[in-house]
Amino acid sequence: MIKLTESAVNRVREMVEKRASGVGLRIGVTSSGCSGYSYALDYAETVAENDIVIEQDGVKVVVDQSSMPMLEDMELDFVKQGLNQSFKFNNPNVVSSCGCGESFSVTK
Repeated sequence: MIKLTESAVNRVREMVEKRASGVGLRIGVTSSGCSGYSYALDYAETVAENDIVIEQDGVKVVVDQSSMPMLEDMELDFVKQGLNQSFKFNNPNVVSSCGCGESFSVTK
């Protein structure tokens, strides 16, 4: 199961409310980068038959079934550091990542 920190829940809620459409946040994994995979974030406009919907504190996260094994037990956080702000993926399945932090490899 994917979990969101309170900060991530609040940020996703703000994003979806501001957009005024869609069902929540879509998280996925794509083949990319020097380490093999990268995270993909987008608005979830709809829920497909093969999607898994995780709801926490009224916020929905949509994940396609093929990405779920690589995201199992991940915690999504939203952090602000000075003027920078971004989602942070605390994923216990990651065994290595590239130097720039954009791609990763997993145990599964």
